[in-house]
Amino acid sequence: MSRCILIAMLLALLFTGCVRRSLTVKSDPPGALVYLNGVEVGRTPMTRDFTWYGTYDVVLRKEGYETLKKRGKVIAPWWQWVPIDLFAEMLPLTDKRELHYTLAPTTQEAIDPQVMLDRAEALRHELRSTKNTRKPTTAPVPTE
Repeated sequence: MSRCILIAMLLALLFTGCVRRSLTVKSDPPGALVYLNGVEVGRTPMTRDFTWYGTYDVVLRKEGYETLKKRGKVIAPWWQWVPIDLFAEMLPLTDKRELHYTLAPTTQEAIDPQVMLDRAEALRHELRSTKNTRKPTTAPVPTE
C-alpha cells in the first residue's frame, strides 16, 4: 500500500505540469505603447506571460491620442485559490487574460501651446496666492 502511494507520488512529480498565465493588452486603435506597473512592455496588441494576479497600473500612449492611465484587474480563477492552487499547479493548465482599452483622440485645444502657457500662468498665480505660500528665501535671478 505504501509502495503504491510512493510510486503515485513519484509519477505525479515526473509528470507535473505548470499553469501557464498570459495577459493580452489590446487597444482601439492598435499600436499604442503599453506600460505595466511603470515598465514598458510593448505595443498593442501584445501578449506577455505573468506570474502574479492582482491589479496592474496600465498606461497606454499613442501619438494623436490622450494618454490613458487605468488600473487593470487580473483576478485569480477559483482553481488558483488556496489550497486548490497546490494541486492545480501540477496540472498543465492555461489561464489567458485580456485587457481592452479605447483611446480618445487628442483635442486641438490640448495641443495648442498658447492654451498650455495660459493654463500654466493661471496655476502659477494660484500657487503664489495661497495662504500657505512662503516668501522666497533667495533673491530671484535677473533675466536679460
